[in-house]
Amino acid sequence: MSKSPAPRGLDHLVIAVRDLDAAGRFYEGLGFTVGGRNRHPWGTENRIVQFPGVFLELITVGEGAAIPPHGPGVFSFGAFVADSLARREGVCMVVLESHDAEADRAAFDALGIGGFARFDFERKATRPDGTSVRVAFSLAFAAARLMPETGFFVCQQHEPQNFWNPAFQRHPNGATGIAAVTLVAENPSDHAEFLSHFSGVRELESNSAGIGVPTPRGRIEVASAAALAFHTGIALAEEPARAVGFTVSVPDVEALARRLEAAGIPATRRGGDLVVAPEDAFGAVIVFRA
Repeated sequence: MSKSPAPRGLDHLVIAVRDLDAAGRFYEGLGFTVGGRNRHPWGTENRIVQFPGVFLELITVGEGAAIPPHGPGVFSFGAFVADSLARREGVCMVVLESHDAEADRAAFDALGIGGFARFDFERKATRPDGTSVRVAFSLAFAAARLMPETGFFVCQQHEPQNFWNPAFQRHPNGATGIAAVTLVAENPSDHAEFLSHFSGVRELESNSAGIGVPTPRGRIEVASAAALAFHTGIALAEEPARAVGFTVSVPDVEALARRLEAAGIPATRRGGDLVVAPEDAFGAVIVFRA
Protein backbone atom coordinates (compact mmCIF):
# COMPACT_ATOMS: atom_id res chain seq x y z
CA MET A 1 0.00 0.00 0.00
CA SER A 2 1.41 3.40 -0.97
CA LYS A 3 2.05 5.90 1.76
CA SER A 4 -0.28 8.91 1.87
CA PRO A 5 1.54 12.18 1.13
CA ALA A 6 2.05 14.68 3.90
CA PRO A 7 -0.39 17.58 3.69
CA ARG A 8 0.88 20.41 1.48
CA GLY A 9 0.65 24.03 2.64
CA LEU A 10 0.05 27.10 0.48
CA ASP A 11 3.15 28.13 -1.47
CA HIS A 12 1.83 30.96 -3.62
CA LEU A 13 -1.06 32.39 -5.60
CA VAL A 14 -0.65 33.44 -9.24
CA ILE A 15 -2.51 36.68 -10.01
CA ALA A 16 -2.77 37.53 -13.71
CA VAL A 17 -2.68 41.27 -14.49
CA ARG A 18 -2.47 43.15 -17.77
CA ASP A 19 -0.27 46.00 -16.49
CA LEU A 20 2.37 44.62 -14.15
CA ASP A 21 3.79 47.94 -13.02
CA ALA A 22 0.35 49.42 -12.36
CA ALA A 23 -0.53 46.33 -10.31
CA GLY A 24 2.74 46.68 -8.42
CA ARG A 25 1.92 50.30 -7.57
CA PHE A 26 -1.56 49.26 -6.42
CA TYR A 27 -0.18 46.58 -4.10
CA GLU A 28 2.31 49.10 -2.74
CA GLY A 29 -0.68 51.38 -2.11
CA LEU A 30 -2.24 48.55 -0.10
CA GLY A 31 0.87 48.65 2.07
CA PHE A 32 2.84 45.70 0.68
CA THR A 33 6.52 45.52 -0.17
CA VAL A 34 6.59 44.53 -3.86
CA GLY A 35 9.67 43.03 -5.51
CA GLY A 36 11.15 44.10 -8.83
CA ARG A 37 10.28 42.73 -12.25
CA ASN A 38 11.51 39.25 -13.15
CA ARG A 39 11.25 37.51 -16.53
CA HIS A 40 10.69 33.80 -17.07
CA PRO A 41 12.44 32.00 -19.95
CA TRP A 42 9.06 31.39 -21.68
CA GLY A 43 8.04 35.06 -21.71
CA THR A 44 5.91 35.79 -18.65
CA GLU A 45 7.05 38.48 -16.23
CA ASN A 46 6.29 38.77 -12.54
CA ARG A 47 6.61 40.82 -9.37
CA ILE A 48 6.37 39.15 -5.98
CA VAL A 49 4.86 40.01 -2.59
CA GLN A 50 6.56 37.72 -0.11
CA PHE A 51 5.61 36.45 3.36
CA PRO A 52 7.24 33.72 5.45
CA GLY A 53 6.76 30.55 3.41
CA VAL A 54 4.16 31.93 0.99
CA PHE A 55 3.90 34.67 -1.63
CA LEU A 56 1.67 36.45 -4.12
CA GLU A 57 2.87 36.36 -7.72
CA LEU A 58 1.66 39.24 -9.88
CA ILE A 59 2.18 38.04 -13.44
CA THR A 60 1.70 39.19 -17.02
CA VAL A 61 2.76 38.20 -20.52
CA GLY A 62 5.86 40.12 -21.59
CA GLU A 63 6.05 42.12 -24.80
CA GLY A 64 7.03 40.02 -27.79
CA ALA A 65 6.92 36.84 -25.72
CA ALA A 66 7.00 33.53 -27.61
CA ILE A 67 4.68 31.52 -25.38
CA PRO A 68 4.98 27.72 -25.82
CA PRO A 69 1.58 26.13 -26.54
CA HIS A 70 -0.05 23.36 -24.51
CA GLY A 71 0.72 19.88 -25.81
CA PRO A 72 -0.08 16.26 -24.95
CA GLY A 73 1.05 15.73 -21.36
CA VAL A 74 2.53 19.24 -21.20
CA PHE A 75 1.12 22.10 -19.15
CA SER A 76 2.27 25.42 -20.62
CA PHE A 77 2.47 27.89 -17.74
CA GLY A 78 2.75 30.83 -20.13
CA ALA A 79 -0.19 29.73 -22.29
CA PHE A 80 -2.35 29.29 -19.19
CA VAL A 81 -1.56 32.85 -18.06
CA ALA A 82 -2.27 34.21 -21.55
CA ASP A 83 -5.57 32.30 -21.71
CA SER A 84 -6.52 33.60 -18.26
CA LEU A 85 -5.83 37.20 -19.25
CA ALA A 86 -7.97 36.77 -22.35
CA ARG A 87 -10.89 36.06 -19.96
CA ARG A 88 -10.19 38.36 -17.01
CA GLU A 89 -7.59 39.55 -14.51
CA GLY A 90 -7.30 38.00 -11.05
CA VAL A 91 -6.22 34.85 -9.23
CA CYS A 92 -5.66 32.18 -11.88
CA MET A 93 -3.53 29.52 -10.15
CA VAL A 94 -3.33 28.00 -6.68
CA VAL A 95 0.08 26.61 -5.75
CA LEU A 96 1.02 24.34 -2.85
CA GLU A 97 4.47 23.51 -1.49
CA SER A 98 6.34 20.39 -2.57
CA HIS A 99 9.30 18.62 -1.00
CA ASP A 100 9.57 16.19 -3.93
CA ALA A 101 7.92 17.34 -7.15
CA GLU A 102 8.61 14.06 -8.96
CA ALA A 103 6.92 12.05 -6.19
CA ASP A 104 3.99 14.47 -6.27
CA ARG A 105 3.75 14.14 -10.06
CA ALA A 106 3.58 10.36 -9.72
CA ALA A 107 1.00 10.65 -6.92
CA PHE A 108 -1.20 12.94 -9.03
CA ASP A 109 -0.99 10.45 -11.91
CA ALA A 110 -1.98 7.57 -9.62
CA LEU A 111 -4.92 9.57 -8.25
CA GLY A 112 -6.21 10.41 -11.72
CA ILE A 113 -5.61 14.17 -11.45
CA GLY A 114 -2.23 14.34 -13.20
CA GLY A 115 -1.02 13.34 -16.64
CA PHE A 116 1.52 16.15 -17.04
CA ALA A 117 5.31 16.05 -17.25
CA ARG A 118 7.26 17.63 -14.40
CA PHE A 119 8.41 21.15 -15.26
CA ASP A 120 11.84 22.42 -14.15
CA PHE A 121 13.18 25.93 -14.55
CA GLU A 122 15.48 28.50 -13.02
CA ARG A 123 16.04 32.23 -13.24
CA LYS A 124 18.17 34.96 -11.69
CA ALA A 125 16.82 36.86 -8.69
CA THR A 126 18.07 40.12 -7.23
CA ARG A 127 18.65 40.50 -3.50
CA PRO A 128 17.86 43.79 -1.70
CA ASP A 129 21.59 44.65 -1.87
CA GLY A 130 21.54 44.31 -5.66
CA THR A 131 23.45 41.02 -5.93
CA SER A 132 22.20 38.38 -8.36
CA VAL A 133 21.48 34.82 -7.22
CA ARG A 134 20.06 31.64 -8.77
CA VAL A 135 16.58 30.41 -7.91
CA ALA A 136 15.32 27.08 -9.27
CA PHE A 137 12.02 25.24 -9.12
CA SER A 138 10.32 21.97 -10.08
CA LEU A 139 6.57 22.00 -10.68
CA ALA A 140 4.03 19.17 -10.77
CA PHE A 141 0.61 20.02 -12.20
CA ALA A 142 -2.83 18.69 -11.32
CA ALA A 143 -6.01 18.96 -13.39
CA ALA A 144 -9.22 20.08 -11.69
CA ARG A 145 -11.67 18.90 -14.33
CA LEU A 146 -14.58 20.69 -12.64
CA MET A 147 -12.61 23.95 -12.36
CA PRO A 148 -10.64 24.24 -15.62
CA GLU A 149 -10.22 28.04 -15.44
CA THR A 150 -8.00 27.71 -12.37
CA GLY A 151 -4.56 26.09 -12.53
CA PHE A 152 -3.29 23.89 -9.71
CA PHE A 153 0.29 22.79 -9.15
CA VAL A 154 2.89 22.15 -6.47
CA CYS A 155 6.28 23.87 -6.36
CA GLN A 156 9.57 22.48 -5.06
CA GLN A 157 12.29 25.06 -4.42
CA HIS A 158 15.88 23.95 -5.00
CA GLU A 159 17.55 27.15 -3.74
CA PRO A 160 15.17 28.32 -1.00
CA GLN A 161 17.93 30.25 0.76
CA ASN A 162 18.20 32.46 -2.34
CA PHE A 163 14.46 33.03 -2.68
CA TRP A 164 13.09 33.68 0.81
CA ASN A 165 14.29 36.95 2.29
CA PRO A 166 13.12 38.59 5.54
CA ALA A 167 13.71 42.04 4.04
CA PHE A 168 10.99 41.36 1.44
CA GLN A 169 8.65 40.00 4.13
CA ARG A 170 8.36 43.26 6.08
CA HIS A 171 5.34 45.23 4.92
CA PRO A 172 4.28 48.77 5.87
CA ASN A 173 0.74 47.46 6.49
CA GLY A 174 2.10 44.86 8.93
CA ALA A 175 0.77 41.89 6.90
CA THR A 176 2.10 38.57 8.13
CA GLY A 177 0.76 36.02 5.66
CA ILE A 178 -1.97 34.61 3.47
CA ALA A 179 -4.67 33.14 5.70
CA ALA A 180 -6.77 31.66 2.88
CA VAL A 181 -7.44 31.45 -0.83
CA THR A 182 -11.09 31.59 -1.88
CA LEU A 183 -12.65 29.61 -4.71
CA VAL A 184 -16.28 30.00 -5.79
CA ALA A 185 -18.45 27.18 -7.11
CA GLU A 186 -22.15 26.50 -7.48
CA ASN A 187 -21.77 23.26 -5.50
CA PRO A 188 -18.65 23.55 -3.29
CA SER A 189 -18.77 19.91 -2.16
CA ASP A 190 -18.28 18.78 -5.78
CA HIS A 191 -14.65 19.90 -5.44
CA ALA A 192 -13.86 18.14 -2.16
CA GLU A 193 -12.33 15.00 -3.68
CA PHE A 194 -9.98 16.88 -6.01
CA LEU A 195 -8.85 19.31 -3.29
CA SER A 196 -8.23 16.47 -0.84
CA HIS A 197 -6.07 14.65 -3.42
CA PHE A 198 -4.27 17.86 -4.40
CA SER A 199 -3.55 19.05 -0.85
CA GLY A 200 -3.00 15.70 0.84
CA VAL A 201 -5.44 16.83 3.55
CA ARG A 202 -7.79 13.96 4.38
CA GLU A 203 -10.20 15.70 6.77
CA LEU A 204 -12.02 18.59 5.10
CA GLU A 205 -14.41 20.95 6.84
CA SER A 206 -17.97 21.56 5.69
CA ASN A 207 -20.58 24.13 6.67
CA SER A 208 -23.42 26.14 5.16
CA ALA A 209 -20.95 28.44 3.36
CA GLY A 210 -19.07 25.65 1.59
CA ILE A 211 -16.00 23.55 2.32
CA GLY A 212 -12.60 24.31 3.84
CA VAL A 213 -9.24 22.60 3.43
CA PRO A 214 -7.05 23.39 6.45
CA THR A 215 -3.56 23.03 4.98
CA PRO A 216 -0.41 23.36 7.10
CA ARG A 217 -0.08 26.93 5.80
CA GLY A 218 -3.36 28.69 5.08
CA ARG A 219 -6.78 27.43 4.07
CA ILE A 220 -8.34 26.62 0.73
CA GLU A 221 -11.97 27.70 0.92
CA VAL A 222 -14.69 26.90 -1.62
CA ALA A 223 -17.83 28.99 -1.20
CA SER A 224 -21.02 29.44 -3.14
CA ALA A 225 -21.55 32.82 -4.78
CA ALA A 226 -24.31 33.49 -2.24
CA ALA A 227 -21.97 32.74 0.67
CA LEU A 228 -19.26 34.96 -0.81
CA ALA A 229 -21.78 37.81 -1.15
CA PHE A 230 -22.97 37.32 2.44
CA HIS A 231 -19.47 37.32 3.95
CA THR A 232 -17.77 39.93 1.74
CA GLY A 233 -20.54 41.92 0.09
CA ILE A 234 -19.09 40.95 -3.32
CA ALA A 235 -21.75 39.74 -5.75
CA LEU A 236 -20.25 37.90 -8.71
CA ALA A 237 -22.09 37.27 -11.94
CA GLU A 238 -22.90 33.64 -12.73
CA GLU A 239 -19.73 32.12 -14.11
CA PRO A 240 -17.61 28.94 -14.03
CA ALA A 241 -16.12 27.68 -10.78
CA ARG A 242 -12.77 29.40 -10.19
CA ALA A 243 -10.40 31.05 -7.73
CA VAL A 244 -11.54 34.57 -6.93
CA GLY A 245 -9.44 36.00 -4.09
CA PHE A 246 -7.53 35.64 -0.88
CA THR A 247 -7.42 36.70 2.77
CA VAL A 248 -4.41 38.50 4.24
CA SER A 249 -3.56 38.48 7.95
CA VAL A 250 -2.86 41.97 9.34
CA PRO A 251 -2.39 43.15 12.92
CA ASP A 252 -4.69 46.19 12.77
CA VAL A 253 -7.64 46.47 10.39
CA GLU A 254 -8.49 50.00 11.56
CA ALA A 255 -4.99 51.26 10.79
CA LEU A 256 -5.14 49.61 7.38
CA ALA A 257 -8.53 51.22 6.67
CA ARG A 258 -6.96 54.61 7.32
CA ARG A 259 -4.01 53.76 5.06
CA LEU A 260 -6.29 52.74 2.19
CA GLU A 261 -8.46 55.83 2.60
CA ALA A 262 -5.35 58.03 2.42
CA ALA A 263 -4.22 56.14 -0.70
CA GLY A 264 -7.63 56.59 -2.34
CA ILE A 265 -8.28 52.84 -2.49
CA PRO A 266 -11.96 51.95 -1.95
CA ALA A 267 -12.57 49.34 0.77
CA THR A 268 -15.64 48.16 2.65
CA ARG A 269 -15.97 47.02 6.26
CA ARG A 270 -17.68 43.64 6.59
CA GLY A 271 -17.87 42.51 10.19
CA GLY A 272 -14.29 42.68 11.41
CA ASP A 273 -12.86 42.40 7.89
CA LEU A 274 -11.82 45.00 5.34
CA VAL A 275 -12.71 44.04 1.75
CA VAL A 276 -11.33 45.41 -1.50
CA ALA A 277 -13.56 44.59 -4.48
CA PRO A 278 -12.21 42.92 -7.65
CA GLU A 279 -13.07 45.90 -9.85
CA ASP A 280 -10.69 47.96 -7.69
CA ALA A 281 -8.02 45.26 -7.24
CA PHE A 282 -7.04 43.92 -10.67
CA GLY A 283 -9.69 41.22 -10.54
CA ALA A 284 -9.05 39.79 -7.07
CA VAL A 285 -11.31 39.87 -4.01
CA ILE A 286 -8.89 40.89 -1.25
CA VAL A 287 -9.94 40.46 2.37
CA PHE A 288 -7.85 41.81 5.23
CA ARG A 289 -8.42 40.18 8.61
CA ALA A 290 -6.83 40.62 12.03
